[in-house]
Amino acid sequence: MSAEVFAFVAQWGLAALFVTTFLSCLALPVPSSLVMLAGGAFTASGDLVLGAAAGAALAGAVLGDQAGFALGRAGGAALLARLGRQPRRAALIARARDFVATRGGVAVFLSRWLLSPLGPWVNLGGGAAGLGWARFTAAGVAGEVLWVALYLGFGRVFAANLDAFAAVIGNLSGALAAGAVALGLAALARGRARGRARGRARGRRPGSGGGTAGRPGA
Repeated sequence: MSAEVFAFVAQWGLAALFVTTFLSCLALPVPSSLVMLAGGAFTASGDLVLGAAAGAALAGAVLGDQAGFALGRAGGAALLARLGRQPRRAALIARARDFVATRGGVAVFLSRWLLSPLGPWVNLGGGAAGLGWARFTAAGVAGEVLWVALYLGFGRVFAANLDAFAAVIGNLSGALAAGAVALGLAALARGRARGRARGRARGRRPGSGGGTAGRPGA
């Protein structure tokens, strides 16, 4: 595990957990998993109190989720289109939107802990799609409670071998992120194919002459 992460948590304690989990829910590139594991290790050594660490991490995560949801609700599809100009990010957004559309609150719950690379994009996508706030909040809080318990617990239990365990978690997260991108690219391809099909169907409407009518003398 990065010495900088340990030093960051050692210096800032509960504030490090709160700020990191908050920012991670807004898709900012912060090492939230490593910070949580380090926080768990510090509870094992007695440098942090477990209940206080869990409370700080959970508060940051829940508030970050709410901020992302509010941004999605305010910015709508236009915001997602601006954020999706980069291909990898566009794939994640497409997968998140598809996940929310098909699974609703279940998508929110699973993206807090099991499919965490999608989490920030589910926040934005759920807000943009008009997912109910109460449904989003209930599923989000439940998922964040599980995520906080898992990562602080792992850090606490594997404190003596945290570097090796963090490497395993990092590889797993990387695989999940790659899978999410692949599924998102597939969702983008399906959406574009449906758009082209609708365009061709409109061009073949009765009276259109196969798309060439309307030109005088044709």
